[in-house]
Amino acid sequence: MPQSQPAPPVLAAFEAAPGFMPVDEGLALYAAAADAAGRLGLPLLEVGTYCGRSTVLLADAARTAGVTALTVDHHRGSEEQQPGWEYHDASLVDPEVGRMDTLPTFRRTLHAAGLEEYVVALVGRSPQVAAVWGGPLGLVFVDGGHTDEHASADYAGWVPHLADGGLLVIHDVFPDPADGGQAPYRIYRRALESGAFTEVSATRSLRVLRHNRPAA
Repeated sequence: MPQSQPAPPVLAAFEAAPGFMPVDEGLALYAAAADAAGRLGLPLLEVGTYCGRSTVLLADAARTAGVTALTVDHHRGSEEQQPGWEYHDASLVDPEVGRMDTLPTFRRTLHAAGLEEYVVALVGRSPQVAAVWGGPLGLVFVDGGHTDEHASADYAGWVPHLADGGLLVIHDVFPDPADGGQAPYRIYRRALESGAFTEVSATRSLRVLRHNRPAA
């Protein structure tokens, strides 16, 4: 039976890390990761690492089940994290090159949680990494760029690798445009309308879907 909660030091590391996921969504993500890892014994993959806030939850679930957590990011920040935008954090800019670089902070987050050995960081753009990835996955967590171009590419690139019975988790799903951008909501609807997914849970903006059969 998978753990229903992350270990207390892991939850503390999650809460201390820079990022945007609230605790209730984090606990729902952990529950999905623990379920998928325990049932399928396959790697768990995250698109959109940022500073590792959600990665530590996947890593703890992976550690418990004896699998690996994978996280994909170019670490230069998404559109809304660039200078002049709402979610920009100037402390994450590399002063030598003048660009965002979240990789060092991500590594510190993993170290603080004691989870470095359970995570493989794939540093690159999601479509390029997906194109060379060859194995099945127990969970795909989509939390990368929030434009239609990036969200659609993440869905198209990684869903074909999701095992039957695996879980697709999508963050920042807002049915009402007044609450947030619509790209994650559109790939959520795309998944349901494909007939290949059944919704398992909804926690605030986090949706968990089960893969029923190979996607078309």
